[in-house]
Amino acid sequence: DALAIGGNHFIHALRRNIGLKIVLLNNRIYGLTKGQASPTSEIGQKTKTTPYGNIDRPFNPVAVALGAGATFVARAVDTDLANLAALLQRAALHRGTAFVEVLQNCNMFADGTYAALTDKATRDDARIVLEHGKPLIFGQRRDRGIRLNGLRPEVVDLAAGAVREADLLVHDEGASGAGLGFLLSQLQAPEFPVPLGVFRQVTEPAYEDLCADQAAA
Repeated sequence: DALAIGGNHFIHALRRNIGLKIVLLNNRIYGLTKGQASPTSEIGQKTKTTPYGNIDRPFNPVAVALGAGATFVARAVDTDLANLAALLQRAALHRGTAFVEVLQNCNMFADGTYAALTDKATRDDARIVLEHGKPLIFGQRRDRGIRLNGLRPEVVDLAAGAVREADLLVHDEGASGAGLGFLLSQLQAPEFPVPLGVFRQVTEPAYEDLCADQAAA
């Protein structure tokens, strides 16, 4: 609902950099109200309100957050407890608005929607963990990576030897602009692995600090 009736609250909290910690549970459906299509439901998804298949393009929560000027943006999977806990701790310590999208299974109305990201047999090929200052590498044998071809990202094979780690895109969560984070937010299955981790964390004045400074002045 943060992307539906709560959309204005969501984008303006991010824009103002208010000291809120927003955790968005994304199971691609309205599970609590018994299975209606939501703003993140996939094209073609059949629900109680879309019995012939959803025709609304879904929101990309990370891209929306970055577009609204968020200073901390991250994504995790609900069953990956260690990484989720680490991201929530970083979000809690961030000064200003912190946004964490949690990809969460709904076993009643959208069971298995993130199976590729959680199944041990497929998860290493289906997701890529963002690490600040490190090249984008993934795969069960860590033999695949992502590089830029002009402004277009592409998956490359490291095992063949034609592409080296030095050729890969290096993640910078503290980049001055949101461009790199936004580019990474566009990586979607099945063409690309799904990025998890911190897309962006930068230090900017928090709304409440600016308010206090103005009042004091």
